Amino acid sequence: MKDLKKVTSIALLTSMALAISLIEHMIPLPVPIPGAKLGFSNMIILLSLYFYGFKSALLVGVLKSFLLMLITGSVTAFFYSFAGAVLASIGMAASLKLLNRFTSFIGISEIGAFFHNLGQILVAAVFMSNIKMLIYFPALVIMGVFTSFFVGLGVNYVASHMEKIGIRDMKDEKVNKRV
Repeated sequence: MKDLKKVTSIALLTSMALAISLIEHMIPLPVPIPGAKLGFSNMIILLSLYFYGFKSALLVGVLKSFLLMLITGSVTAFFYSFAGAVLASIGMAASLKLLNRFTSFIGISEIGAFFHNLGQILVAAVFMSNIKMLIYFPALVIMGVFTSFFVGLGVNYVASHMEKIGIRDMKDEKVNKRV
């Protein structure tokens, strides 16, 4: 029964991440950075990581990227999203495990945004066969600093409420409770 609850929860988290991504896809940003998005769907990936572990967070990120490709029809965007989701999941998992005592969800979100942007830039450099794409990286990181602050802040609030209703009990490995 516990596995069924976990599978259902992962499916719901994936659908929430997909819905947020679709909404973000429709919002034009007033910044001249092509492809820049708010990244609020990463809130769901960070929640998945915190409550269900690395494998589940990676699964949510990859499924979100794949389903977004099927809905929007943008195959190239899949590679950007996939690389960003994988690197962000790895970076956030490592920081959650290693820096848990020193940082909050905001810091972990900042690290995830950095790695997400790094993944996207690396894919762009490969697709365009031009290493000069790395010049674009600082602009993405600066944008990511602001948006990931709000992602981490949102996760702080949502995680505390999810713990109140008993979601925390389903996580496989124990992580110190946050203030």
